[in-house]
Amino acid sequence: MKVLVGSRNPVKLEATKEAFSTYFDVVDVVGIGVNSKVSNQPIEDETFLGARNRALALSRINEGQNLKAEFFVGIEGGICKLFGRWFTFGVMCIVDDAGRVGYGTSPFFELPLDITEQLLAGTELGVVMDHLIGEENTKEKQGAVGYFTKGVMDRRRYYVAGLTVALIPFLNKELYFGV
Repeated sequence: MKVLVGSRNPVKLEATKEAFSTYFDVVDVVGIGVNSKVSNQPIEDETFLGARNRALALSRINEGQNLKAEFFVGIEGGICKLFGRWFTFGVMCIVDDAGRVGYGTSPFFELPLDITEQLLAGTELGVVMDHLIGEENTKEKQGAVGYFTKGVMDRRRYYVAGLTVALIPFLNKELYFGV
């Protein structure tokens, strides 16, 4: 089975391979950079839109280049306000070769106010975390979740959870798609 992921980030590719390999025997994951067509730091529903835009762009590339992929995965990180507090989360949108769509999210975790203010001003969480931690490209390593959980959960595990639940409709097609 071939799965296209709308990113070249190794963490997203590894997470996708792990989630899909739980249910399917041989999984070939290919990363292709595509534009989310949303803000650098998505807020609220824009996060879902960005993930969907990535997955649908991959579907079009697959069709145009005859890549023979069966699934297309868009992953987008964003923030949202719930219960008067700001949280960060990842949205996973999976589209199959029949055009059916499934969504999942990573766990949500609360952000400190000073970080939230920078994100609301348009700075991407990865940039804020690089500055806070004093490292480069943390989004391809532990990510914010790794930093805030003191290494207990890294970004790959964080994404695997969201991808696993995004696969639910495809694992239960009769309930979700009437197939």
